[in-house]
Amino acid sequence: MSFIKKIKQFLGIGTVSVKLAVPASFKVSDSSISGSVNITGKSDQKIKSIDIKMEEIYTKGKGDDKEVTTFELGKVVLNQAFDIKEGEVIAKTFDLPFALLKSTNDHLKEKGGVMGGLGKVGAFLDAEKSEYQIVVSVDVIGAKLDPNDIAKIKKVI
Repeated sequence: MSFIKKIKQFLGIGTVSVKLAVPASFKVSDSSISGSVNITGKSDQKIKSIDIKMEEIYTKGKGDDKEVTTFELGKVVLNQAFDIKEGEVIAKTFDLPFALLKSTNDHLKEKGGVMGGLGKVGAFLDAEKSEYQIVVSVDVIGAKLDPNDIAKIKKVI
């Protein structure tokens, strides 16, 4: 292996490309999301594992008081090592179980009535916002920077 190829392998450049296919939205009542990961070999590689996780990016506050926190809501690891050849496409399906987290204002909103109204006002005043995403990372043997893909998804009530 040439010196340049070793450096590219180490950095994860030219190893594989990863494409995540998941639904555009999920329901609050759902407990899992199904999808698939398409891996295309850019060169002959050995794949150790595939990590798939659902994250909530929770934002609270405005301006200088803005706080952003990322929560892991669920995770699946596919520990099935395999080889992939240059130009080959391999699809792996998955079922990702998750559990949503709720803020104090979310709990109040669920109660309805006056308490629900207080929860809505509290969420508005706190400038609460949640975004959701699915992140997949493919562990390529010999690469320090593993290829990944991120898909944003929306929560539907």
